[in-house]
Amino acid sequence: MPLMSVPTHPILYSFPTTSDLSDSLADYIIKAQRESIEKRGRFSVAISGGSLPKTLTSLITKPGVKWDKWRIFYADERVVPPDHEDSNHKLAQETLYSKVPLLPLEHVHTIDYTLKDDLEELADAYEKELIREFAQKDSARFPVFDLILLGVGPDGHTASLFPAHELLSESDRWVAYIEDSPKPPPRRVTLTLPVINHAARVAFVATGAGKVNVLRDILDTPELGLPAARVRPAAPGQLVWFVDDAASAEVKFAKSEFKL
Repeated sequence: MPLMSVPTHPILYSFPTTSDLSDSLADYIIKAQRESIEKRGRFSVAISGGSLPKTLTSLITKPGVKWDKWRIFYADERVVPPDHEDSNHKLAQETLYSKVPLLPLEHVHTIDYTLKDDLEELADAYEKELIREFAQKDSARFPVFDLILLGVGPDGHTASLFPAHELLSESDRWVAYIEDSPKPPPRRVTLTLPVINHAARVAFVATGAGKVNVLRDILDTPELGLPAARVRPAAPGQLVWFVDDAASAEVKFAKSEFKL
């Protein structure tokens, strides 16, 4: 099914330091949370790994976070044991969840590692987790997350969607698997582009001089088609980039002043 509305345009916020970024990102998330709880009584979030969980730590000391209303999924996950150093869940658990005891662990949806020998079954099982959260699949073409939080790699990949990979053209599944990730570990599951592009809000986080070139490619020349540039939620969905000045040093795309 094609998107029924034109893609929204990105909003770019750039901050002097990662601390400033983290604080503003927390305020943005809390506002999104408040609006979502007012409408639906819960806050559905998908997060990725890498350096992203560390930028969420400002939430720990912020008033107004209703952790018991959060429903957390992973934008992607490595098919490794849950206590493995490459696990996105382990990273988020150590960085964030362990610091917020009011978050019910049953509200954090992890992959079923016991299905590791059959990636299709593992991806199907995680898709069923989403179906349970977002109603029956036949009544909702794709789930609508309140917020998806993503990082971006130096090659332009986001979640586990990599440049020139066939998963970029997946148009039906909610969750897909990959066995040949160019970045180790090779076996992963990921939300698909249609799911990401149906979110109410997508927020990217990118920091450091190592992201200068890819940020320029994504925002100034989106026609290159890098995976992160293909994230364009349908209106009225919102696409926001939270970056630091080191990462945005060469971007010509217009920056906006952060305000809620």
